[in-house]
Amino acid sequence: MSKKTPSAAQPASFEEAMAELEQLVARMEAGELPLEASVAAYKRGSELVKFCTGQLDKVENQVKVLEGDMLKPFAAYSDDDTGDEADE
Repeated sequence: MSKKTPSAAQPASFEEAMAELEQLVARMEAGELPLEASVAAYKRGSELVKFCTGQLDKVENQVKVLEGDMLKPFAAYSDDDTGDEADE
C-alpha cells in the first residue's frame, strides 16, 4: 500500500494533528462520509490520537525532568491539602 496522501502523512505538530482530528470527527458526526470513507477516517483518527498521546507523553516526561521532585499530581491540590496558606 503505497498511498501517499497529504492527510496520511505524519502531522507536523500536536496542534496540526488536533485540528485534523477535529475536522475528521465533525465530518463523521455530520454523516458526510460514505461507509468506506468513514472507516478510513476512523483509522486516520486512531493514528492521530496515538500521535497526540505520544506528544503529550513526551511533554509530560520533559516537565517531570524540569520539575524533579516538585511535580505533584492535580489531586495533591485538593481541599485536604490547602494548608494555612489558603486561610489567609
